[in-house]
Amino acid sequence: MNTEQSTQLNWFKSSYSGDEGGECVEVAADATATYIRDSKERGGPRLAFARSAWSGFVADLGRDRI
Repeated sequence: MNTEQSTQLNWFKSSYSGDEGGECVEVAADATATYIRDSKERGGPRLAFARSAWSGFVADLGRDRI
């Protein structure tokens, strides 16, 4: 992953996340990937997923599980 590029991304947290901290992740995307980072360690490691993989993951979250 290109660290220089990822520092220029527009990061956001879920609207369900509060302002008091805690365990939150931030998400950003560019034309090729979706990036995830710990909101408490913004300069720390980041995960990068192909956009198709992230879309599949998010779609699967909405499905009912038995």
